[in-house]
Amino acid sequence: MAAAAQPWAVMAALLPLLGAQGPLVFQPSFIYMSGPIVNSVLIGNSAGVNFSLAVVNHVDAETGLLPLSDCSGTRRAGDWSLNITPGVNASEVTVSVTRNLQLCLLNTTDCCTEPLCIIETLQVSACRDSKMLAYILIQAEIYASSSFMGNVSENASVIPNQVFQPLGSCPCDLTAGACDIRCCCDEECFSDLKQLFNGSCFTGVFGGNVNPPFDQLCSVQAVHNVPDWFPFLCVQSSLDNTPFLGYFYHGSVSPSQAFSFKIPLQIVPEKLSNGYRQGDPIMTKENDYFTIPQQSMAGQCVENSPVAFLQNFDATCLTNLALYQEQSSLTMMINNGAGDMIQPNVVFENVTDVHSFITQIGDAQPTGSCKKETFAEYYTFTWKDRMVEEVNVTVLTGELCDGELLSRKFTVNFVSENSSATTELSGNPGYQVGKPVRAINMSSLDPSTLNLWRPVGSSLCTSTFTPVLFGINSLSGCILEVDMNEDCNWLRENITERLNSLVSATHVGKRGNSNYSVPNDWVKIIRLDPFNPKTNASVGNLEGLCQDIPANLNIRIITADVGAIEGIPQQEVLGVQISFSTVTWQFQCGIICENKPSYFPIAVSVQFIKVPAQPPIPKTRFQINYTEYDCDRNEVCWPQLLYPLTRYYTGEPYSQSLAKGLVLVFFLLLAVILSSPWSKLLIMWDHTSL
Repeated sequence: MAAAAQPWAVMAALLPLLGAQGPLVFQPSFIYMSGPIVNSVLIGNSAGVNFSLAVVNHVDAETGLLPLSDCSGTRRAGDWSLNITPGVNASEVTVSVTRNLQLCLLNTTDCCTEPLCIIETLQVSACRDSKMLAYILIQAEIYASSSFMGNVSENASVIPNQVFQPLGSCPCDLTAGACDIRCCCDEECFSDLKQLFNGSCFTGVFGGNVNPPFDQLCSVQAVHNVPDWFPFLCVQSSLDNTPFLGYFYHGSVSPSQAFSFKIPLQIVPEKLSNGYRQGDPIMTKENDYFTIPQQSMAGQCVENSPVAFLQNFDATCLTNLALYQEQSSLTMMINNGAGDMIQPNVVFENVTDVHSFITQIGDAQPTGSCKKETFAEYYTFTWKDRMVEEVNVTVLTGELCDGELLSRKFTVNFVSENSSATTELSGNPGYQVGKPVRAINMSSLDPSTLNLWRPVGSSLCTSTFTPVLFGINSLSGCILEVDMNEDCNWLRENITERLNSLVSATHVGKRGNSNYSVPNDWVKIIRLDPFNPKTNASVGNLEGLCQDIPANLNIRIITADVGAIEGIPQQEVLGVQISFSTVTWQFQCGIICENKPSYFPIAVSVQFIKVPAQPPIPKTRFQINYTEYDCDRNEVCWPQLLYPLTRYYTGEPYSQSLAKGLVLVFFLLLAVILSSPWSKLLIMWDHTSL
C-alpha cells in the first residue's frame, strides 16, 4: 500500500478553493510507494490533458534537474502501467506494477531474485499541447511478498523410511515458497532475513534438531551429575537407534494376545434369563430397552430414556400441540427378567384439574384447534425377588389447544409384591439414596412425609408438592403476591403457614423400614422459632416495609453409616432440625409507586449432613506437631513404606509379597555397596593393605 493518504478526501477539500479554470495540481505531488498500487488526484479541468508515465533513470549531476518531461502519452513504462479515471474538475491517477512480486523458487523466472525486489523512481506528467502543466514523482521501494500465492504441485510426496531418516528434516518449515519466521532451518530464508531472528530460532525437534541424543543414553548421563548407580538404568545404543524415529529395530513381531478378562463391547443387549439387578434396564419382547420420557442433567426432556429396575423417578416434560409426539410404550410387551413376557394393564382416565397441566403461552388465547392428548402416565411395577410380576399404567388424557403449554408428567414406582402401597419402604433396614424420607405425625399416628414445592407454569405458590428424597440436597421455592399496604402480622402468619405445610409431621423415621407402631424407630423434629415480632407497624410507620418476614425454610437432616449388610453400608437418620431465615420485605416501586401486587419469593432448602457413627479418635500430640508423618495429610506416607510386607496387605499372598520384599532389600543393599562412600572406603583399604 502507498504511504499517501486517501486522495479523494484531499480532492474534496480543495475543489471549493480551485475554480474550474484554475491551475492543474497533483495531490499529493510526491508519493513513497511500498505496495503494488498507488493513487493520486489531478485537481482542475483535465479536458484535453495528455498523461504520460516514465521511469527516471538518472538526474543531472551538476544541476540536479530531472530529464526533460515526456509528453508522448505513454501509459506503460517497464514493469509499470498508468490508468486514468476522469471526473468533474478532477481525475484519479492510478499507477500499478505489472510484474510478479514473489521470491524465486526452483525452475521459475517471473519472480524476484532478491528480497528488495524493486527500487525505481517514476514520473507522471500532465501535458496539454505538448506543454507540461503538472507532474508527480513516485519513489518505489517494494519488497518481495512473504506469502505463497502460487500453485502447489500435485506430485505425490515420497515419504522416507522412518527407521533410517526422519519424516521431516525441518518441522518448523510450514509455508511453501516463503520464509517462516524463527525457523533457521528453512532453506527459503535468505541470510539477510535470518539476521532479523538469528538469536531467537526454534530449538529442539521443531527447530530442526530431529535426531537429538535422548536422556536415557549412557553417554548423555555420563556428562551430567548423576548417581553412581546410573549404568544399571541407562541405554547403551547408537544415535541411529533413537526414539524420535518410528521404529527401533527390524525383527519379528509377536502377535497380540487377547486377554481372558477383556469384556467385549455389547452392541445388542443380551436376552435376560436370570432376572434383573438394581439399575439394570427393563427389556421388551423385541430385546430393546423399555423407554419413558425422563429429564436429563441439563433439565431437558429425553424422550427415549430407559427405565432402570428398582429406580423410581418423577419427570415433567413441557410441550405444545405442534411439538407433541405420541409414545407407543403402552403396547410393548415387557420381559419379566426370566424370559416371560408381560402385557401392561393400561387404564385411561380424564383429567379433572386441567390447570395443573396447562399454562398459557404469553397473552395468546386458546384457539379452536384442539386435540385429545396424553397429559400424564403413572407406571407401577410390582416386583418379587429379581423379577417383574405385574405392570399397571394409569393414563390421564385431556384436550390440548393451540397457544397452550402442556406439562406432561411421567412417574415410575416399583412396589414389592410383599408390601402394600401404604407400607412401601424406603430401605431395608437402612435408607436407600433417592427414596422418600419417612415421617409420621405422632399426635394422630398418620403417615406423612417432608415435602418440597413442585414448579408449575406460573411459579406461584400452590399445593403441588414433591417428597424429600433421602441423600439428595434440594432447593425449591415459589412466588407470593403481596400488596403495598399489606399487614405485616398477617404476612408473617401467611408465609409461616405455607412453609409449615411442607412439614406437617412431628417425627422422622430413623431407618427406611421404621415401624409406625414402634416409637423408638422415630426421631423427633426439632423446630426453632422463626421470629419474635415486637410490633405490627412498619419501620418508621411506612407502608410497604416489614421486618422479620420468614423467607426460607431450612431443613437439616443428620445421617450416619451405622453398619453394613453384605458389604452394603446402612444409613440412618440421627436428627432433624427445622429453622427459618427472615428478611426485611420492602415493596418495589417502578417509575411511580402504584398499589399493584408485588412478588415475594419464598424457598425451602434440604441439606443432608453425614457424620461418623462414632466420635473419631482424638489425635495425639505427636500427630498434631509433626504433620509430615501424617498419612492422611501428605501424599508420601513414610510410616507405610513397608506396608506390603505386613499382614494388612491383602493384594497378593503373603509369601509372594515377602519374597518380592526380600529381593527389593537385596537390590537396595547392592546399590548402597556400589555407591560413592563404599567405593572410596574400598580404595582406601586397598592402599592401606599395600
